[in-house]
Amino acid sequence: MASTLVSVEELARHLDDPRWLVFDCRHDLANTEYGAQAWAKGHIPGAQFLHCDRDLSGPMNGKNGRHPLPEIETFARRMSECGVTPETQVVAYDNEASAFAARLWWLLKWLGHDKVALLDGGLAAWRRAKLPLDQTVKKLPPAEFIPHPRADMLVDADYVLRHLRSPEMLLLDARSEDRYAGENERLDPVAGHVPGAINRFYYDCLDDAGIYFKSADALRAEFLDLIGARDPRTVVHMCGSGVTACVNLLAMEIAGLHGSKLYPGSWSEWCSDPARPFVTGDQPG
Repeated sequence: MASTLVSVEELARHLDDPRWLVFDCRHDLANTEYGAQAWAKGHIPGAQFLHCDRDLSGPMNGKNGRHPLPEIETFARRMSECGVTPETQVVAYDNEASAFAARLWWLLKWLGHDKVALLDGGLAAWRRAKLPLDQTVKKLPPAEFIPHPRADMLVDADYVLRHLRSPEMLLLDARSEDRYAGENERLDPVAGHVPGAINRFYYDCLDDAGIYFKSADALRAEFLDLIGARDPRTVVHMCGSGVTACVNLLAMEIAGLHGSKLYPGSWSEWCSDPARPFVTGDQPG
C-alpha cells in the first residue's frame, strides 16, 4: 500500500493493474475549465478526471470559503462511480506543484481510504521520464465506496477561534509570503492572516526545481524548525481555501510527523466574518 507518494516508475509498472486507479486533478483558479480541457488533450493512460470545484469541493454559501468540503454522501457517490473500492490503490496527480492532487489525497484519507498517494513530481515528472500520454477514458463498473469520516483530521472556525494563541494549537498558513502578510491579496476580499499563524509556503515542500517533494529527512528538519517540540497533532494547516494546505499536511506525513489537522474553510472562510480577528505583516501577530 502506498499512502503518501509513488514514483513515476512505480506507477508505470501498475498502469494495467485493475487494483490501481489514477486521477488527474489539474486545475487553474483563474480558468476553472483548464483542467478538464487539458485532460481531454492528453493524460496519463487510464487517468480519470476530477474537478476541484465540482468533485473535490461543495457548494459555496458566502460564509464557508471558496472551496468548502463536499458533502460526504456526494463525494462517496462520485468515488463509487469512478470504481474506487476498499482495495483500490488511488494515485492522484496534477501539474500545479501537487496542490490539487493533495486535496484528493486528504479527502480520501479523511473518509477512511488509506490506499491513496500522490505521484511524486506530478505530470512534470511523467513528462521528464518521456512516458506516454493518451486520450483514453477508463471506464470501470461502479463500486461501493463507503465513507468512514475521521473527525480528528479537521477543525472548524470555532475551534480555531477558541484556540488562538493556545499551546494546544499551532496554525501553519500555506499561502505565499505576500498574501500571508496582506500585501498582495488576489483572491479574497480581506487581506491578512489569523493572529498567531506562522507562514509556511506550501511550495517550499518541493525541491529547487519545484517538481519533486524534498526528502523525508529534509522535510522533517524544516517542519521541526517551525513546530519545535510540539506534538504534531496540535498543528492545524490552513491556506486560502483549504487546498494548498494539504501539501504541507502531506509533507508532515512524509516526514514522519503524523496527525496534524486541516482547517478546511481557511482564510476565505475566516475573513467572511468581520467579527473574527486578523492581522497583517510578515510576523504571526
